[in-house]
Amino acid sequence: MDTSSRLLADIGGTNARFAWQARPGAPIEDVATLPCAGYAGLDDALADILQRLGRPAPRRCAIAIANPVLGDLVRMTNHHWAFSISAVQARFCFAQLKVLNDFTALALALPALEPAELRPLGGGCALPAAPMGLIGPGTGLGVSALLPDGRGGHVAVAGEGGHVTLPACTPREQQVLAQLAERHGHVSAERAVCGQGLVDLHAALCALDAPGGPPPALTAADVTAAALARSDARCVEALEMFCAFLGTVAGNLALTLGARGGVYLGGGIVPRLGAFIDGSPFRERFEAKGRFRGYLAAIPVFVINSRQSPALRSAARALDA
Repeated sequence: MDTSSRLLADIGGTNARFAWQARPGAPIEDVATLPCAGYAGLDDALADILQRLGRPAPRRCAIAIANPVLGDLVRMTNHHWAFSISAVQARFCFAQLKVLNDFTALALALPALEPAELRPLGGGCALPAAPMGLIGPGTGLGVSALLPDGRGGHVAVAGEGGHVTLPACTPREQQVLAQLAERHGHVSAERAVCGQGLVDLHAALCALDAPGGPPPALTAADVTAAALARSDARCVEALEMFCAFLGTVAGNLALTLGARGGVYLGGGIVPRLGAFIDGSPFRERFEAKGRFRGYLAAIPVFVINSRQSPALRSAARALDA
């Protein structure tokens, strides 16, 4: 029986990425992306990917998932999947099944990222052996950190920082957040800084500028495309506000952690923005912390721009821990 191969997964609220690794340290191959909405649950997606690969279930599997992992039952915040870890392990006869938060996994991958996988977004040089912050909008807003353990290694923080209260820094933002508060009550950072958040920002701006008008029927991809093409002023403003809010929250994270090892932007949205984020309010808002502007100006920010999900690599390493 093959006891070395392993199945790896990186599951977000929209897509589930799967890959195969023949043995510890071997290349990660056969990467495939499946839409989460196309499957009733994780079990069905796992069964389908194994059928596509033409392989039986391996003895080992590691899953990085966009959700807190606090016990046996995992119920996704931004998708309808819910599952028991022990039940999945029993169904597929996994001898070893590791399930960890996707941004915890991504944080663990930060030290191994190559320079070509990182695009600088201002600031100075990252200090070695200093905390690193991680934040990334996608279907939700993932937040994590990597802290030095005092022995030459690191410890990843498994938190839910995407749900901190979102502050407004301008009167226009106060008006927008007031609209979001009418709908959601508590306005977390994730309510604005994610795919659906971008849609809601655009809708709020339209409602402010044209009260009583029909609600826009644009997706996050629509708003982003129009903003990048500079073909619609409200779409541009929505994406700029998105970047401003991201900068505010990322700056708060950097201050909280003392993240002089750098702040890293992951998730599925920011890498697609290209140079737009460079000219956006992101960096100004990242540094706009009064007496600590100079402290933050020295902290580098990097956009993670990897062809292969770094979380898959960390999922593989989790099996070796």
